[in-house]
Amino acid sequence: MAQVPQTFLDGLAVRTWCGLALRALGRAREEIDAINVYPVADGDTGTNLYLTLESAATAVEAVFAGYETQPAGPTLADAVRAMAHGALIGARGNSGTILAQLLRGMAQVLAADGAEPRCDGPALRLALRRAADSARQAVAHPVEGTVLTVASAAAAAAERADGDCGTVARAAHEGARAALAATPAQLDVLARAGVVDAGGSGLVAVLGALVEACTGEAARDLAEAVDAAPDRADLLPRALPGTGTGACAGGAAEDGGPAFEVIYLLEADDTAVARLRTRLDALGDSLVVVGGDGLWNVHVHVDDAGAAVEAGVEAGRPYRIRITHFGLGDVHTGGPRPPRERAQRAVVAVVPGQGLAELYTEAGATTVLARPGEPPASGELLAAVRRAHAREVVLLPNDAELRDTAAAAAEQARTEGARVALIPTRSAVQGIAALAVSEPGRRFDEDVVQMTSAAGATRYAEVVVAEHRSWTTAGICQAGDVLGLIDGDVAVIGADVTTVAETVLDRMLQAGGELVTLVVGDEAPETVAGRLETRVRESYLAVDTVVYRGGRQGALLLIGVE
Repeated sequence: MAQVPQTFLDGLAVRTWCGLALRALGRAREEIDAINVYPVADGDTGTNLYLTLESAATAVEAVFAGYETQPAGPTLADAVRAMAHGALIGARGNSGTILAQLLRGMAQVLAADGAEPRCDGPALRLALRRAADSARQAVAHPVEGTVLTVASAAAAAAERADGDCGTVARAAHEGARAALAATPAQLDVLARAGVVDAGGSGLVAVLGALVEACTGEAARDLAEAVDAAPDRADLLPRALPGTGTGACAGGAAEDGGPAFEVIYLLEADDTAVARLRTRLDALGDSLVVVGGDGLWNVHVHVDDAGAAVEAGVEAGRPYRIRITHFGLGDVHTGGPRPPRERAQRAVVAVVPGQGLAELYTEAGATTVLARPGEPPASGELLAAVRRAHAREVVLLPNDAELRDTAAAAAEQARTEGARVALIPTRSAVQGIAALAVSEPGRRFDEDVVQMTSAAGATRYAEVVVAEHRSWTTAGICQAGDVLGLIDGDVAVIGADVTTVAETVLDRMLQAGGELVTLVVGDEAPETVAGRLETRVRESYLAVDTVVYRGGRQGALLLIGVE
């Protein structure tokens, strides 16, 4: 009988886990935002979890970038420490703060002195137990029916599992799903609203990603879990109009609670933090203090935001101070508001090269440069929206992989008072088409519809060089092959850039077109644009061509057909 291969967690698996978890939270973000009623129905738990995990994933990627010339790569300890630290410094909201402590608890086991270089089943059991216990200890007044309950159930289920990492991770996920489905029976506010706990939903998604990282197999989702348990069918999450996600543990949930959420990073010693906990607990509720080794993330709901910040000053050095008035968005983020009057409308676009950045800027857009292999984080997109300083903002991600990141940034910008529309452009050439039809004098909704229509009517392609051997929709490619991708899928494999580009363009124009847009990268042959222009002029009547220089944009050539 064939033996089932053992699964382990190492540095690379942690990196995979981060990426899968970030995508899972990106997919579930809006749903999680929609189902929160505890402790405050402020509609941001899914977004906060996504932003926290994004910070963790960014930190892990930075560690791997430092090992580019070393085949072995970062160790398990390196990766989990980076993941925990990134989550700590980027934690958002009550839910994100608790997630950061869960990851820190795991890191305390997996990166401890004497820990094995690869995490096996028993080690993962210990890590999940430490995570659940440390998160519960970080919350001043733990409440059952929250993410703390889900984390404890996951740890308990993991402790009953006997096997490798995959077996333990799957047991933890199953335990978390069952506990999540039962949360309405433990917390009245959830039962009245007909929803499960929002933060617990996010943790189930993160644990599902852990299962996939360990086994390569996608974990079952909550809906399947409820279908398998008919007696719990009434506990499926239902989105309620006007409700949103808050965080998940500790503090009053009812109307009339504290007016402000205060979050800051704090450099302080353990003794000072112990005194801080006592003082903040007297000032408000939903108190969560996570971290250690001199760096802490403090979260509390209070009526006197100034007193909460002052308590941090007395304890040590607070920074990245964020104060949110529930229902009104941020009122202070550690720096002064721009004094200038807001513009009525702006376009913020992600662009892959300096040449396109200049083109977009000339057209009036605020740009975020996406360097090859370095996609921008949601914080960069949010900063660009703030720089645009407009009442109405159209956001163009220009990359299918950035849609969730852009959606998180848009959601944050909305809490700060901006009206933001995300147009899901998947290529810079679609963004060019959208920008070309924008008319600031038009009603915002009408302008967004016209821009979306123009982007959707633009087919896009790119010509790139394969970095390694792999399977594609057009067959097997070798490292160094020239690939022509149409609408994201490999359509042509060849050896010559111009020949591949001509084939791609012919296939795109078979369905018709009026305008061909060519964006030529620095590494493309000098003659490719001229060859393509000539081909269009000689073979396709009434089709115009426009050429732009994209600079160092990753792809050799971008093609758009409208």
